[in-house]
Amino acid sequence: MSHTINHTISHKKSGLTHVDAQGNANMVDVTDKIITVRTATAQGKIAMSAQTIQAIIDNTNAKGDVLLTAKIAGIQGAKRTADLIPLCHPLALSKVDIDIEVDAANGWLSVTSMCKLSGKTGVEMEALTAVNVTLLTLFDMCKASDPAMRLFDIHVQQKTGGKSGNWQYPQEGL
Repeated sequence: MSHTINHTISHKKSGLTHVDAQGNANMVDVTDKIITVRTATAQGKIAMSAQTIQAIIDNTNAKGDVLLTAKIAGIQGAKRTADLIPLCHPLALSKVDIDIEVDAANGWLSVTSMCKLSGKTGVEMEALTAVNVTLLTLFDMCKASDPAMRLFDIHVQQKTGGKSGNWQYPQEGL
């Protein structure tokens, strides 16, 4: 069953950071925030058939080097986050790292991204975008051999820096 959400709210006293008093979109002003070193790490997985995983390991996929292409796409995705997510600040990332771990025994690849900068706002969205674009590229590179692949368990693992300090994903229930 689908539901329609009524998004009309009282903006004057809403306390929302991305909506002004008139109900207009509002990019948060970070001018007065202190520059700190900030990092975020995100992770996600893609499940696929044993044959598709083996083709990746053997580098015999018809489209070419799956892992290299996906890593480059993830880095590009992180750098383009502000173009994709409304009201997200464009950031001058100083480091983006993408790691893809093949777990043939469990039938998946695990993607981890780490984004870093010295700035006034966090990089969680960039890390999540990097993971998602990497996963989508893995899907695109392998969809001819395995259209039933599944993306799952996408989340921020940790963040450091900023006023709110460090945060770690709670490991219970994974």
